[in-house]
Amino acid sequence: MLHEVVAALIVRSQKILLGQRSATRTFYPDVWDVFGGHMEPGEQQAATLLRELAEELGITPTEWTVLKTLHKPSEELTVHLYLVRAWQGTPFNRQPEEHSEIGWFSLAEANQLRLADPSYPTLFERHLK
Repeated sequence: MLHEVVAALIVRSQKILLGQRSATRTFYPDVWDVFGGHMEPGEQQAATLLRELAEELGITPTEWTVLKTLHKPSEELTVHLYLVRAWQGTPFNRQPEEHSEIGWFSLAEANQLRLADPSYPTLFERHLK
């Protein structure tokens, strides 16, 4: 069964907001990742983006652009990636069972972390300049 996910690269002042996935998570435990989640049946991508960022971080995106769609056939996963540069609210960790911590990182700092996806350093470099 194909899983569709919407994920957000949240950027402010040349830093990116990342969350460390809980060590108890089934998929991608204990790695740093962007925020987002699974699309509900019949849900549009933008609606998923708004819902997931409200649930996970307590923010409402006000400016975003589509970056790319990543297909991972071996995991039966499609990730719709968005760049979010403006929002209402102050991000905080609303779901500590999902993310053990969250933080803002420069490109150099982010590249020192154990990241969830090997394509992240290139992606971060492109959007943190």
